[in-house]
Amino acid sequence: MSNQPEVELSDIALVEKILSTKDERYFGILYDRYASFVYNQSFSFVDSEEEAQDLTHDIFIKIYLNLKKFKKESKLSTWIYSIVYNQCLNYVKKNQKKPEENKDLYEDVENLEHHTEEISDKELFEINYAKLQEILNQIPIEDKAILLMKYKDDMSVKDISELFNIKESAVKMRLQRAKKRVLELR
Repeated sequence: MSNQPEVELSDIALVEKILSTKDERYFGILYDRYASFVYNQSFSFVDSEEEAQDLTHDIFIKIYLNLKKFKKESKLSTWIYSIVYNQCLNYVKKNQKKPEENKDLYEDVENLEHHTEEISDKELFEINYAKLQEILNQIPIEDKAILLMKYKDDMSVKDISELFNIKESAVKMRLQRAKKRVLELR
């Protein structure tokens, strides 16, 4: 197998090659494409290089075992992101004490009050980076995750809504709730 043409395969074609040939070299190409992304996302959840490396390893095992379940309805990167997010969230919930009891990210937020004053992004960006990192480690993991998706990963409200299969209005409410918690702790 010559390496160059395979490296240039699209994500979809690469997945098809992995599934049809079971050749580990194709999965190696997929790993090379997404390893730093998976590691960086994991690290943003755990703030420990060793834990991030362990999570990255576990996530790639999960990706490999579930690759046949990938439906080409979304981009592979979105599918991988959802695995990363869920694996990291489960890991943090299982292995770290929660700073406070919090509502699950998947709860129905449509019943939350809609008259809450909107918090601007500018207020978040005015917080010192080191202080912001400290605050993010104090808020519920679901709030931290949605803020990281929006502001670190630059995901749109629409992308987040598709990732969690919830309405855009629910994403906006969750973002507001998370921003409020950050500002309360600054």
